[in-house]
Amino acid sequence: MAAAAGALALRAPETPMSALAALAAVGGAGLLGAFLAEVGEVGGAVVAILAWAVAGATACLLTGGTGGPLAVWCLAPLAAGAAFGRPRLLALGAATGLAAAAVAALGGVFAPLALPLTSVTPAPLSSWLSLLALGTTGLSVAASLVAMQGRALGDDARAREAELALREALDHQPQLLMALYPGGRILEAFGEAPMGLSTADLPMRNLAELVAHDDRAVVEAALRRAFDEGSAEAAFVPAHDPRGWCVLTARRMSATRLVAALRDARAQRSREAELEQARLKAEQQNAGKSRFLANMSHELRTPLNAIMGFSDIMRQRLFGPMSDRYAEYADLIHESGSHLLELINDVLDMSKIEAERFELAREEFDARDAVAAVLRLMRGQADQAGITLRGDLAREPLDAEADRRAVKQIAFNLISNALKFTPKGGVVTVSAQAAEGGMLEIVVSDTGVGIAPEDLSRLGRPFEQAGDAEQKQAGSGLGLSLVRAFARLHGGEMVAESTLGEGTTVTVRMPVLILPAEQPMLGRAAEG
Repeated sequence: MAAAAGALALRAPETPMSALAALAAVGGAGLLGAFLAEVGEVGGAVVAILAWAVAGATACLLTGGTGGPLAVWCLAPLAAGAAFGRPRLLALGAATGLAAAAVAALGGVFAPLALPLTSVTPAPLSSWLSLLALGTTGLSVAASLVAMQGRALGDDARAREAELALREALDHQPQLLMALYPGGRILEAFGEAPMGLSTADLPMRNLAELVAHDDRAVVEAALRRAFDEGSAEAAFVPAHDPRGWCVLTARRMSATRLVAALRDARAQRSREAELEQARLKAEQQNAGKSRFLANMSHELRTPLNAIMGFSDIMRQRLFGPMSDRYAEYADLIHESGSHLLELINDVLDMSKIEAERFELAREEFDARDAVAAVLRLMRGQADQAGITLRGDLAREPLDAEADRRAVKQIAFNLISNALKFTPKGGVVTVSAQAAEGGMLEIVVSDTGVGIAPEDLSRLGRPFEQAGDAEQKQAGSGLGLSLVRAFARLHGGEMVAESTLGEGTTVTVRMPVLILPAEQPMLGRAAEG
């Protein structure tokens, strides 16, 4: 570039055409730089700085090199970089300015080797060009400084506006936000101050001054915990409002600062107190209901025993013969009494379970015997309803440690419920097997009408029933709830699965089986 520029200067050494060409180059660079500065893209700024560097170097070469009147225009890239106001562009401007000066210097050194150069630019024009170069360069630098100062002022104004907007948002948010020392001294406070205090009065006060005397230890412990563990929460009565209630949430912000949010939780505490009172009232009512049912059940047993006893004497004709019609009536009385006794026993059991007074009478027995006894008892009812009742009991003994009566009650209630929901011609299958982990698994499945999903989710609750009105009249809604309760008392669970139109399967699993004891290590060694 230096050689070409020098050759161009030598072709017209005695005319001002080189100076005019230099002015045109710099003017074109200036227009390009102004346009790209308006565009504001980084790539455009780089092109503008490079254009100023090429124009400055060309102007120097056309007017005598670094000793010419336009040598100062080598600083034009630096002024352009400063005008864009970015550190990287300023560094690029400085680098390209130095490069332009180097090109101009090299052009001035090597050009005389090719052809002696006496004077590129006439002296009168050289003086004016020097003044023009100094003036334009000075104006460029001044414009750059003014632009940089304007940007700085604009940035400061935007920063102040952002800070004011942030402070306004903090002052109008519903909680009280505070910056604290770990000891509780308040540095700054924003937002709504509870307890009738002003936010402006809080800085440099201690948080303990806002807390009732009895709760200060709780708040101080929460602040220490937040500083040590990173976060903590505490509730307290404010010192200025004995009937108030505040909740403080603290977080560690730095090694010497905490940030805390304080909110008025009086309404929340009032709602919680109302819910607690409602819960206690419901529990009292439920306990009263259980006591009433238990007392009534005991009172009903006395006359019921007499009814069943005399009806049984009449059925057996112990005091002489009677007509077949009266014998049928006696059977009906005894059957109804038995059903009523079962219902009373269910109510008594459920009342004891709800009152947590039911105690299991655990004993060791073969669980197959308990389930088989229920199958024999229910087979007559199944035959009368036209339903096939099948038993699938394990071949090996199911030695269990459980409440025998509870196991029989589980099987009885499951089979009774399956028969109620199975139409004539259906099948009810009862299975008792050993499962993994010492589990006794009792499964009762039927091919009945099935249970809707919304009804299935309610089964197992006391007095909850499924099915139509006729099916609901056939029971009390306690059967499956007792099954679930007995299973849980044994550490197990009840699971019900059903599909409408296909049937229902209820599975009870209880960890009650007695596992075979392991042989002693000495015996194993002797056998080996």
